[in-house]
Amino acid sequence: MTDHRSHAFRDSHQDIATARKIPETPQTLSPTYRLAFADSDFLCRDELRPVRLQLELLKPEMAMNEAGVTSTVVLFGGARIPAPERKETAKTPMLADLSRYYTEAQIFARMMTEISMQGGGTEYIITTGGGPGVMEAGNRGAAEAGGKSIGLNIVLPHEQAPNLYVTPELSFNFHYFALRKMHFLMRARAVVVFPGGFGTLDEMFESLTLIQTRRMKRIPFLLFGREFWQNVVNWDMLAEAGTISREDLALFRFVETAQEAVDAILTWDDA
Repeated sequence: MTDHRSHAFRDSHQDIATARKIPETPQTLSPTYRLAFADSDFLCRDELRPVRLQLELLKPEMAMNEAGVTSTVVLFGGARIPAPERKETAKTPMLADLSRYYTEAQIFARMMTEISMQGGGTEYIITTGGGPGVMEAGNRGAAEAGGKSIGLNIVLPHEQAPNLYVTPELSFNFHYFALRKMHFLMRARAVVVFPGGFGTLDEMFESLTLIQTRRMKRIPFLLFGREFWQNVVNWDMLAEAGTISREDLALFRFVETAQEAVDAILTWDDA
């Protein structure tokens, strides 16, 4: 990341390097002698959680500013949905059939990135969770268009790495889900949700709740696959029961194809 310091004080990296050369004595070997900002044991203490939260807010924010990211298009969707060429690896026939949404996500991301690049490449930057499945498709489509894309990974108990299509300088890793979710939506100009599991449902409902409660302004919010989503959620029953307002059903739209999604974003009433 670019160093924007304008002061004449000694650089912190210089002090870290100097501190490593100090003779080893009982005093210098004590953990208390370590520079606080270079002491990982200290930074990982429970009492330092507020500092870590701040760091996870600042680091991606600064990197995106330096990369000129003005607005994003967020893709949520299942990590287990395979690319069509790998659909035989799917654990269930239904999951194999959902591979068509990998293709639609890839095409959609390519189309939105082409639109982004026509305007200078700072708006409508594709943003995903950085993993496999629909996330990979989104970053892949952006790369095929010759544009950049963002990947917001998170450390999970099982092995995970960013997919190879994320722009390297826009590839991030998080410890806190809350900060990751903030970065998904802070620059979002549209949210597009593909079929997925618990993680996708969590991201979809949290985003819809922010819009419903007006904690976030209304933006294009699209659900790919009417049949899938109407089987997963009985939207009309929620309205009939009164747990949501009938008007809340207008906060999102169903789409089936990449072209339909692009058209919906560009012609959205509140866009």
